[in-house]
Amino acid sequence: MDYTQILLKPVISEKATMVKEDGNQVVFYVHDSANKIEIKKAVEQAFKVRVEKVTVTRKKPGVRSRWGRPVGKVSGHKKAYVTLAAGDKIEFFEGV
Repeated sequence: MDYTQILLKPVISEKATMVKEDGNQVVFYVHDSANKIEIKKAVEQAFKVRVEKVTVTRKKPGVRSRWGRPVGKVSGHKKAYVTLAAGDKIEFFEGV
């Protein structure tokens, strides 16, 4: 897979901003079938930085309910927390 298919979009939230400031990490939504090695290569290729570690989390799809009855679906996703090497940073996230 190409890196444009692996990295779907960056996560911009309070937790992602806090992790970026404290641990030199960035967070991305990634393709469901991508593994840690592919994610590492995609980030290094896309942003020209060195990656030390990749941690992956999943949220399973679920059912949205109202008053105990199912009324819809909630989609699942896969997130990657990418730890960058010391001195490297991604300029894309500056000022967010």
